[in-house]
Amino acid sequence: MKKSYRAVSAEEAVKVIKSGDHVHISSVSNAPQCLIKALCERGRKGELQNVYIHHLHTEGAAPYVNPEFEGIFQHNAFFVGANVRESVQKGLADYIPIFLGETSKLYREGYLKCNVAMIQVCPPDKYGYVSLGTSVDATLAAMESAEFTIAVVNKYVPRSLGDSQIPIDKIDYFVEDNTTLPCSSMEKPDETEKTIGRYCAELIEDGACLQMGIGSIPNATLSCLKNHKNLGIHTEMFSDGILDLVKKGVINGSEKKLDRNKIVSSFVMGSQKVYNFIDRNPEVLMKDVEYTNDPFIIAQQPKMTSINSAIQIDISGQVCADSLGDKIYSGVGGQIDFVYGASRAKRGKAIIAMPSVTHNGINKIVPTLANGAGAVTTRNHIHWLVTEYGAVNLYGRSLQERAKLIISIANPKFQEELEKAAFKRFGPHYQYVCNNFGI
Repeated sequence: MKKSYRAVSAEEAVKVIKSGDHVHISSVSNAPQCLIKALCERGRKGELQNVYIHHLHTEGAAPYVNPEFEGIFQHNAFFVGANVRESVQKGLADYIPIFLGETSKLYREGYLKCNVAMIQVCPPDKYGYVSLGTSVDATLAAMESAEFTIAVVNKYVPRSLGDSQIPIDKIDYFVEDNTTLPCSSMEKPDETEKTIGRYCAELIEDGACLQMGIGSIPNATLSCLKNHKNLGIHTEMFSDGILDLVKKGVINGSEKKLDRNKIVSSFVMGSQKVYNFIDRNPEVLMKDVEYTNDPFIIAQQPKMTSINSAIQIDISGQVCADSLGDKIYSGVGGQIDFVYGASRAKRGKAIIAMPSVTHNGINKIVPTLANGAGAVTTRNHIHWLVTEYGAVNLYGRSLQERAKLIISIANPKFQEELEKAAFKRFGPHYQYVCNNFGI
């Protein structure tokens, strides 16, 4: 096995990319910006046409979606981040609807080609291994399928353990670039989000295994768990919010069935603290997203509890989490992977948590989803719904029963209008059901 490498420039490395190629870019904070810049420069020079760009969401610049690259780069992402959102909504870039846990399958089973994988890694250790650091996700599958792998060696990439470890003889081109990774600060929850966090925390049992993403509601929930015991983590991603609970011993994974005593994730995004936390930490396993997001693996964790958010929900329990009407906002992500997995687990709980209204006061609980909106979590999948007005369990409830329950935790300002919509939809029997069956 090789234990050293010869570096070339980013400009030299991206010459391996040809017109018509499919290029995978590693995700989130681990996007190799120097390679992206060099690739786009080749596009400006007229050296490339019809190159497909694939990735989960990335932090930092994404110039390949700019109008100047029409006909040069075709962006087909698995998840839409802020840096490409406007371009996707304008039709200058595109999105592949896909469960996050199946993104690796696209490559491994040949639904998508991967000619070149552009990744970022830490420097090799004495055994000749590098690490993918903060993001494993679908990158391993892309590398397995790729004709060529280009790796940026960056001293700021943490040496995470698990599936992230790669021998350098699996890499064709090396580029050195010691640019610090993008960081994000913890979002401070407002009073509404703190209330939602408390309701979520009340549903979490001692010994539960948790999945929750980044944002103010997960942070608010985690801040309420300081008196819990023996929590575990099996998630697609985590951020700074778990660090204090790990330090206090609240999160120790001692009651997990799989990967006992380990924190399992596929990518991380946060401050330098969380990057330092995963560096050489045997407590953290960074795994292929095909493992972290497999509902049948998730379901094996006792008391598996998932907390995900939503853009909109209708009174039948359909949850839109990917779009604003027909305009893609983010993507399916891992929501249904964990909703389904948690709901199948022994004493598991699948929770959708969201404020009842937007920051502009627009109602998020509606009679029917907006025209074109995606039903990410279907009415068949939803279990718990939490807003600042309470928590209701919709599992096993009829359409009329769940309408009443959902309306009960809507903003009071909109409850009368929602009740009228329910009465119109279901007829007079709706009120009879609500009055006589304890809803």
